Order: sequence, then C-alpha cells, then structure tokens
Amino acid sequence: MAVLGLQVVFSLVMFTFLHKLSPYYSIGRWLLSKRLNRYLHPTNEELKQLSSGTQTGKQVNQTSKAKRRAEQRRNAANASSDKSEAFTVPRNIPIQLDQAQVEDIDLVTLQYYSDYTWLMDFCLSALIVYILTEVYFIVTPHKIELNLSILWCLLAIAFCARILGSQTWIYLRIPEGGERTLLVTFTFFFLVFAMGALIVGDNVIEFGIEDGYKNFSENAVEFLKQEGMTSHGPVSFLTFKIVLAFLGTLIGALLTFPGLRLAKLHLDTLKYNQERRIVQVLLQINYLLPLLVVLLWVKPVGRDLLCGKSFSRTKTVFYEDQFEGFRLILILIMCGLRIVLLPLFMQSHLNLAHEKIESMKKESGRITNTEVQKTVARVFFYLCMVAIQYVAPVLLIAFLTFLLKTLGGYSWASLFGETAVDFFTPTSKPGMKLPKLGADNSTLETIMESAAQFTNALGDLRGIFSPVWYRGVITFFLWWVITVWFSSTSLGIMYYSQNQ
Repeated sequence: MAVLGLQVVFSLVMFTFLHKLSPYYSIGRWLLSKRLNRYLHPTNEELKQLSSGTQTGKQVNQTSKAKRRAEQRRNAANASSDKSEAFTVPRNIPIQLDQAQVEDIDLVTLQYYSDYTWLMDFCLSALIVYILTEVYFIVTPHKIELNLSILWCLLAIAFCARILGSQTWIYLRIPEGGERTLLVTFTFFFLVFAMGALIVGDNVIEFGIEDGYKNFSENAVEFLKQEGMTSHGPVSFLTFKIVLAFLGTLIGALLTFPGLRLAKLHLDTLKYNQERRIVQVLLQINYLLPLLVVLLWVKPVGRDLLCGKSFSRTKTVFYEDQFEGFRLILILIMCGLRIVLLPLFMQSHLNLAHEKIESMKKESGRITNTEVQKTVARVFFYLCMVAIQYVAPVLLIAFLTFLLKTLGGYSWASLFGETAVDFFTPTSKPGMKLPKLGADNSTLETIMESAAQFTNALGDLRGIFSPVWYRGVITFFLWWVITVWFSSTSLGIMYYSQNQ
C-alpha cells in the first residue's frame, strides 16, 4: 500500500463502479439509446394486405405511443410465426417501413451487446483512473512509486485486441463468400508494408526503434554482468525487426474489416448529410486527420518542416518538445472527434434497412415473408457489432497514446513550453529514509526490507526498460495502428465509390 499509495483507492473505486453501477449506468448504452432511430420490419398481416392490394401504404401521422404498440405487435408476430405461416410476396411490394427510437431495452438482445458495453465502461474507468493518476503525480512527487494507470491502459488495449480478434475469427470461419480471401490478401499486403516501413529507418520515419534497441541491449548486458552472468545481449536487431513486422501483420489483419466498415459508414454518412455543411466538413476532417498524424512521423514532412530543420524552411513553428506534445494531443483530438461522431455513423448503418428494401423493390420475382422481415431486422441486430468495429480502434489508439506519454517520459504541458513543463513536474523530495526500528519491531522490519527489495527490483527493471526503449516500440505500434486503419479505410472508400 505504501508503494502504490492513493492509486489503489482510485482503482478500487473504479472496480466498484464496474461491478455495481455499470448495469445501471453505461456510457456505451448512453451513446446508442435515444439517439438513433431504427426501422421496424413489417408483420405478416401487413405483408398479406400489401400483397393483396388492400393497403397502399402506412399512415404517416402515427403518435409515438402508436408506434410503440406497432413495434410490440411486430415482435409478437415474429415470436409466434412458424413455418406454416410462410408465404411469398412480390419483391416490388409497396412497403413503407416505420421507425422507432432505439431504447435501452432494445439493445439488450443484440449480438455483442455485452462485449460492447463492457469495453466502453472499462475504457471509461481506465480513462478516469489515468486522469486522476496524472493529477496525482503532478501534485506530489513520486520517485519510485509504480504507476497503476499503466496496468489499466494495458488491460484496455488487451480487451480491444481480444474483441477485434474474435470478430476477425468469425470472418475466417465463414465458408462461403470472399471474406476469408479478402482477409488473407490484406494480411500479406500489410506484411510487405510493415517490412518496408521498418527497412526505411529512423532517419525517414522517426520511430526511434534503433535507439531503443541499442539502449535496451546495453542495459540488459550491464544488468546480466551485475548478476554474474555473461551474455552478448538479446536477439539481433534483424530478428527484432522481424518480430515487429509479424506483430504488425497481426494488427493489420485485426483492423482490415473495421477499416472497410468505416469506409462504408463514411460514404453513407456523407450521403445522408449532404445539406449539412458543418457535418460534411467534420466528416472530411474525421477522415483526413489520421493521414496528418501519420505524416507527422515522417521526418522530412513533420519534424524537419515544422521545427525549421529543412533547407527550404528556416522558420520554427514548434520546438522539439512542443512538437512531441503536439503529436500526442492531435491524436487525442482525432479520437475525441470519432467518439463524438459515433451516433451519426451508427444511424447511417441503421438506414441500410430502408436502402435494402428500396433495392428489393426494383427486382422482379417473389420473396418469402420471413426473408423480408430478416432483411430489415438483421441490420439492427448487428448494431453493436458495427459499433465495436468503429470504436475499438479508436480506444486502441487512445490508450497507446497514454502509454507512450507515460512510459516514454513525455509531458502534456510540453506544447506550452519549458516553463509549463517545469511547473507541472515537481521535484522529488530528497533525503527520504526508512524509519529507525527498535529490536521489538521485527515484523515491521521484515515488511520494510521486503518493500526495499521490491523497490530495488523495480529499479533494475526500469534500468533495462528505459523510456528510450518504450518510445521506440510504442511509437511504432501507435503509428502502425493509425496507418493500417487509414489504409484499409481508404481502400474501402475506393471500392465502395466505384460500386455505388
């Protein structure tokens, strides 16, 4: 408790929230409920009446209560339907779908609902713990205390990767369709892409991998010498890059379908908001902002241009430390914008039900009543799955940014100059010593010795895994996640634009 301090209190409070209050208050449920409108599938009776020509359309002046009663009738009819009630209707049947506001109770039965709400609630808790810990470390100096917010960030990243992996596995298990072939193609593409990015070197794309690997190797050899062991260091630099390329390929496979999904949502949202100029501008910024972030790590375009190091430009826009802080803050702005636009993109997904029915009307032939109902209901059923594909990469990028700031030794105040950094970085209190213990305090002495041993072990680990090492590794993964997501989105936009 003395080693962790007040951070344990923050974590316990957040664990209590997740266990006790999340069933009643959920940020994920709040973002989707009462902000979206879904389409209701027609009942069997309505399809029969429309097929026989006795009804030409829906009444447009229904009250909200009447809509809710109509929704209940649809649900009851769907539950009581069986094979004996199956019949066919013309594909060009004049169906006019009703709309209903998405309520909390409607989301409970959706696929991936529990995964979506858990991911959003846990990431919100991790964000709160991270903010409180940052304030805690600013207010009081901590020289040896372990930062527990790092553990929360790692867990949030692990949950995002697990959910994306489970969805990718579903696509791989589909025997028919081109999902499996598409995934394999993108995986090999990102493998070549990752190898090319790592071959370029830090003088073009400033990951800092070379400096980080050199620092890690030297510290590891020195640590082994102190322990009485002889070693020539860890794996070779080439092997280390191969491992990074392999991990980058896995990340590319996980983000392939989320990127393609975002491409479809982006085009649909632009189509549905053609008359809203401000929304159009925000959508274009939302799409192009990752490209700007990616280019900021290209040294001739980012640091050399903005820090006045190029021959063609001598005016300095940012100093070195300011440029580092600017990149991190810009990434968080990008993530915040995407979370704000989440309801808008999800509404575009729900509008697919109306588009599918309108497309069906242009076809000839007949279709069963159950197929018509499934066509409409299936769109809403996969709402949480689409939401996960949209929000999981955003959360992954955000918490990788938090890790880079904390483990890399950066400061949020660096954007405002050295004076702000000195103000928000208090100096540690010198002369901290263990209290003198008497002969009768053997238990307390044992505890203090254990704490001292833990502190020494933690110091040795910090000596091996230095901020230079973390900067190189985390920067590569952060840049790679943003690059892969933007690349797959851009390829998806090119594909869907040609097929519209």
